[in-house]
Amino acid sequence: MTIGFVVNDIHTERPGYATIFLAQRMHNLGHTVFLMGVGDLAYYPDGYMGATAVQADPKHKYKSPATYLDAIQGEKAIQVRVTAPDLDVLMLRNDPSAEGEGRAWAQNAGIIFGQLALRHGVIVLNDPTSLSDAVNKMYFQHFPEAVRPRTLITRDKEEIKQFFQEQKNNIILKPLQGSGGSGVFMVKKNDSTNLNQIVEAISRDGYVIAQEYLPQATEGDVRLFVVNGEALQHKGKYCALRRVGAKDDIRSNLHAGGSAQSVKVDQTMLDLVELVRPKLIQDGMFMVGLDIVGNKLMEINVFSPGGLSDVSELEGVDFSTPIIEALERKVHYKNTYGTQIDNKTVAMI
Repeated sequence: MTIGFVVNDIHTERPGYATIFLAQRMHNLGHTVFLMGVGDLAYYPDGYMGATAVQADPKHKYKSPATYLDAIQGEKAIQVRVTAPDLDVLMLRNDPSAEGEGRAWAQNAGIIFGQLALRHGVIVLNDPTSLSDAVNKMYFQHFPEAVRPRTLITRDKEEIKQFFQEQKNNIILKPLQGSGGSGVFMVKKNDSTNLNQIVEAISRDGYVIAQEYLPQATEGDVRLFVVNGEALQHKGKYCALRRVGAKDDIRSNLHAGGSAQSVKVDQTMLDLVELVRPKLIQDGMFMVGLDIVGNKLMEINVFSPGGLSDVSELEGVDFSTPIIEALERKVHYKNTYGTQIDNKTVAMI
């Protein structure tokens, strides 16, 4: 199997990232693995999308994601021009919301080039047509109301004040676009002194999400991986971890200083998976991360859910194994059926 991973930038990847974890494992199994940043993508005169990609030494097996990353970021990395016909699978692992100032062009690049790859029979995951609808947190509102906290999305300061007054507890304010805990604030019920300033700061860059505060958030949130519409399991264990925020920080994201702890997946969490499963299947969302607090979802990460290596270490189970096996099956189905089945269907079987 030949697979390409699209990331924001090769040089900003880190050993603990789920993409590097998966790529290293696949490389060691003998699959051909290419990594490419969104800035490396291209459309060539022969009508194919492609990229100037990097590859580690195919003859060498790497002991860890860290040594593999060194190989693709170092001087010995193999640079090669790859086009769609060379690939069986293209995994879009770049996070549009993580693009900094001056890189607005990069936010939709993976999606656009992923859609071009579909034309040549490449399996593109997650489905790029659906990802185009998920470039901000509004996508979350398409899921059943039963799984979501009470939410208002607006730029109107007065509407947010009214929403705040209606709540029995604190509220959370955050930007519609963003990830990794960036720009997330809590306004306490008995202290709304900074409400105006927070709303003004967030709304300068777009819409504001005002959300009911879930008291269970003090215990952190649970990141649960869902693959093919099912809670990911391997050797009797679920691929999930609890993310606990740093002291005096409401954010539990690992990139924002949160810590990872093992967690027992209960029926409430599995019921949430069942509720979002039909929409994930419909949209061809092969691998996503559910962020759970109590009996609600705080977010569905469809672009680049992280924590795969952390939970594998915590549970003593290599969760890359069932993911890679699922990809191998998809390639087999695609080779067997060709154009008879579309990308969204292949993504979820």
